[in-house]
Amino acid sequence: MSKLAIVILNWNGKHYLEIFLNSIIERSSIPGVSIVIADNNSTDGSKEWLKTTYPKIRVIELNKNYGFTGGYNRALSEIESKYYLLLNSDVEVTEGWLEPLIDSMDKMPKAGICMPKIKSALDKQSFEYAGASGGFIDFLGYPFCRGRILSNIEVDSAQYNSDREIFWASGAAFLIRSSLFHELGGFDSNFFVHMEEIDLCWRAKLLGWQVWIFPKSQIYHVGGGTLPNNSPNKLFYNYRNNLLMLYKNLPSSRLWTVLIFRSIMDFISSFLYLLQGKSKFSNSVWRAHKEFWQLKSEIKRDKKLTSTNINSIYRGSIVLAFFLSWKRLRFIKIEERIR
Repeated sequence: MSKLAIVILNWNGKHYLEIFLNSIIERSSIPGVSIVIADNNSTDGSKEWLKTTYPKIRVIELNKNYGFTGGYNRALSEIESKYYLLLNSDVEVTEGWLEPLIDSMDKMPKAGICMPKIKSALDKQSFEYAGASGGFIDFLGYPFCRGRILSNIEVDSAQYNSDREIFWASGAAFLIRSSLFHELGGFDSNFFVHMEEIDLCWRAKLLGWQVWIFPKSQIYHVGGGTLPNNSPNKLFYNYRNNLLMLYKNLPSSRLWTVLIFRSIMDFISSFLYLLQGKSKFSNSVWRAHKEFWQLKSEIKRDKKLTSTNINSIYRGSIVLAFFLSWKRLRFIKIEERIR
C-alpha cells in the first residue's frame, strides 16, 4: 500500500496527458507516492497512448463514462493508499508541491481533506476559477473562493498565502484520507459532475472533520477541460447539484427557508439570462429545478442533521455583496464575516 496515490481521472483528455503527465511524474517522484490513471472509457486513443508511452503506470479501465463521481468511486475502490490525491488531467504541478500537503496532513489528525493553491495555467499571475486559495459558501449555498468571488478573479500577490481552514477543496486537486472517503461512501453518484466535492466536504464537516488549504503547495489549472465554462450543460449541473447538496446537508430548521430564497434567486437569474438573449442558459436553470424536484424523493436526508454550527460559511449573501460592490468584491473585504 502506498502512502499517497495520485489518481487522474481521464475522459478523452489525451491532449492534456501529453502536455502535463510527464511533469506530474517527474515532480511527484518521492517515496511512497504512486500514480494511477482511471479512464472513463475514452475514445480518443488515451488508453493506447498510455500503454505505449508510460507502460509502467497503472491504468484502471472503466467500461463507460461514469462522470467524475462514478469514475472516482469505482477507481478508488481498487486502490489501497493512506491518502488519495484526485488530480485533474489539465493540471501543471510545481516542484515540491506534494510535501506541504502530506506533511500537514500527517501533523493534523483532524484534517480530513486539503488542497493546494490553484492558479491559472493560462494566466499564471492570477488565481484559477475552480478553487483559487480555498473554497467557501454563503448562507444560501453559493460557492466562492479566497481569490475568486463569482466572476471576479484576483491577481495573486501573496495576499492569501496563509494556511486556513476552508469549507470546500477543489476537485481539480483534492487530497483526502482514504479511510474518510470510504466512510462517507465516496462521492454522491447522483451528481455525476460538478459540486460533488463541496457535498463531500460538507458531509465530512458534519462528522467533525476539517478541510484545509495549504498554499505552500501550488499548481496551475487550465479549467473547463470536460465541460466548457460557457456551457449551458455545465450551468445545469451547477444549479441542480447545488440544490441537491443543500437538500442533503442543511438542518431541517433552515432547509426550506434556504430553498425558497434560492428558488427566488435562481429564477431571477433565469430571467436575466433571457434578457441577455441566452435562452439556453435560462432553460438550464428551469431544467435544474425540475430535475431537483424529481430526484428529491430519491435522496436520503440524515435525520440527525441538526448542526448549524459549521464553520467557513459567509453569513451574508455573496451575490448581493458582489453586485453592491459593482462586481469588484475581493475576499479580503468580507473575511471578517466568515467564521
